[in-house]
Amino acid sequence: MRLVLALAALLGLAAPAAAQPNVLRAVLNLELQVLDPIITTSNVTRAYAYLVYDTLVALDSKGEYRPQMLEGWEVSADRLTWTFKLRDGLEWHDGQPVTAEDCVESLRRWGRRDGLGSRLMAASKGLRVVDARTFVLELSWPFSQVIEAIGKPAAQIPFMMPARFASTTPVTQAVPETIGSGPYSFNRAEWRSGSLAIFRRNPRYVPRAEPADGFAGGKRAHMEQVHFISMPDIATRISAMTAGEADYLELVPGDFIESFRRNRNIRLIEPPPLGSMIGAVAINHQHPPFNNPQARRAFQLAIDHNEVVASLGLPRQMTYGFCASIFMCGWPYASEAAVAPLRAATIDQARATLRASGYNNEPLVLLHSMDSTILNPTSLVIAERARLAGFNVQVSSADFSTQAQRRNNTEPVERGGWSAMPVVFTGYDMVNPIANYSVAYNCTNNYPGRYCDPGLTPVIEAFEREADPAKRRELAAQMQQHVHEAGLMGFYGQFYLPAAHRAEVTGVLPIGFPVLYNIQRVR
Repeated sequence: MRLVLALAALLGLAAPAAAQPNVLRAVLNLELQVLDPIITTSNVTRAYAYLVYDTLVALDSKGEYRPQMLEGWEVSADRLTWTFKLRDGLEWHDGQPVTAEDCVESLRRWGRRDGLGSRLMAASKGLRVVDARTFVLELSWPFSQVIEAIGKPAAQIPFMMPARFASTTPVTQAVPETIGSGPYSFNRAEWRSGSLAIFRRNPRYVPRAEPADGFAGGKRAHMEQVHFISMPDIATRISAMTAGEADYLELVPGDFIESFRRNRNIRLIEPPPLGSMIGAVAINHQHPPFNNPQARRAFQLAIDHNEVVASLGLPRQMTYGFCASIFMCGWPYASEAAVAPLRAATIDQARATLRASGYNNEPLVLLHSMDSTILNPTSLVIAERARLAGFNVQVSSADFSTQAQRRNNTEPVERGGWSAMPVVFTGYDMVNPIANYSVAYNCTNNYPGRYCDPGLTPVIEAFEREADPAKRRELAAQMQQHVHEAGLMGFYGQFYLPAAHRAEVTGVLPIGFPVLYNIQRVR
């Protein structure tokens, strides 16, 4: 029996099935556990949702927003009335037609949870249905990001659901069924959490006529099935790809990039610039030690970007060097605002800042995600740097899904709470200032840790209304100043990891995270 099968049996995992012409076997970085894309920012749920659901608007590879479920839209001269019309032939997986009412309810549900979505809804007088295929968004004032909000690929993404499900409150995993209108369907009865998730081709799906381009264009389900195979152990993932037991690997660890590059049976796929990643640390502002801004500042100063990113073992060309712009270095809103102190930070400065904060040795519980190619090594380095700065660090190690659940706990650490959790975002998540995770949820209580800087709020509101690009850049720099000076979120560098697929698999879209339609197997 091959090594991967032995390891899978030893670890109690589902062994990958032998290659079948019409089945794509995908191994993602994290295990699928949450099936509601509106209540989580998890990347694996985003990958699941792009198979099962669809969006009204989609971003193409050139950064332009194009109609997806929509036939198109019109906007009034005063930019206060937006009329949207669905394209013909859209059906849910149960055969019912997609209607304007479904879309209105889906947007309302998303707008109660998402940072940018909530701001769009706050600027709106309301959404109303005109007829079965037409609905209208009426604004109280010209919101500058209507299409950017509705078409954003950053979680939470406004995926469309049947109205009867979209009417549920997006606080817990409340959607009772997984019925979408996307190219694949998902049957919960077949799902074995921690083992295997099976997606089946949706024969009712009518793709757009144009080719797939980024998230836009025709979504073609060439494979009859897509399988998400759970493999928490990274060595097992590598063995599976090498032995041909898996077809697609979301992230290739740095130590294996060159060996995969030399393997004629494997193809590496590097992401576009927008698919590069920025490492961050979500911070719990509710309880000690990080309810103290100066303690948060000490934590920021302790994080050495070069040391943390070096733990990934990546080739030099896959790292950006020092980067503390919250809007991604190299992009239009990149800024040096409040970066200089972080660039020159030392452990001695971190220690002095922590002492000045009045820190009383309260536990800093850091959530370490052992099953993540990125978060496993980086979390351990961040924990050690925090210890050197004088924090009483307690590392809690588990799989990412367990940690993601724990960070929803609002209790103090002695009652199961947490203090910090390293995470990673793509450029899609961060380059838009009012969709950026360290900005968009300010004072909303909709993001774990519940950060709130009252001084940041008017800057966000000014950006929402501003149309001039130069003034927007000034406002973005002010936002970054607030984030860094108040320690709303920590950052530890910019980089990317390639994905990999077997050579006989073609059509993989170079996006930067798994979008697994459009793929076929050739022999």
